[in-house]
Amino acid sequence: MKRKLLVVCLLLGGLSLKVKAQTATEKINSPEDPDNLAKEYFSQIMGVAASATTNTKLYQFVYDWIGTPYRLGGKTKKGIDCSKFAYELYETVFNTSIGNNSRNIYTQVDPINKNDLKPGDLVFFKIRSRSVTHVGVYLGDKKFAHASTSRGVMISNLEEAYWKRYYFNGGRMLKAHNESQEENEVLHLN
Repeated sequence: MKRKLLVVCLLLGGLSLKVKAQTATEKINSPEDPDNLAKEYFSQIMGVAASATTNTKLYQFVYDWIGTPYRLGGKTKKGIDCSKFAYELYETVFNTSIGNNSRNIYTQVDPINKNDLKPGDLVFFKIRSRSVTHVGVYLGDKKFAHASTSRGVMISNLEEAYWKRYYFNGGRMLKAHNESQEENEVLHLN
């Protein structure tokens, strides 16, 4: 009788440990954190590595504007130009005001090397001109969001021949980048 009771207890104990182990594994493998889900989602639809998608607010903003038609001087979802897109993004995502045209914006940034770009940095182009004529917002993995004259708000790759040809420089708005870093540090501490 004691032997049967001991065997039953051992079986129940073993079963209990197995259930606990499975539950722990499921918790690790199931992304319950909404930010992780958002990062995975934006990573897939924007073609940016999940590790690069640190600022979900940035990617949400871009996602909401994708497909908005181009309109010179426009600043609404009915139509927007490249500098107003960057302006609206910085206002909404980083709570920072920037210039209202690409040349003006470029005067407000610290120039940075293409290899040092981080999500939220600005990328500038000189398209058939000696001065800056186009601006976009870097997303990571050589991708940037911008308002294209031909296709509206879209995501492009800096390595595409066209963009490679006209790329001028990257730039970082220090206030916006520092706030983004502080926000990410707070999120990681929680």
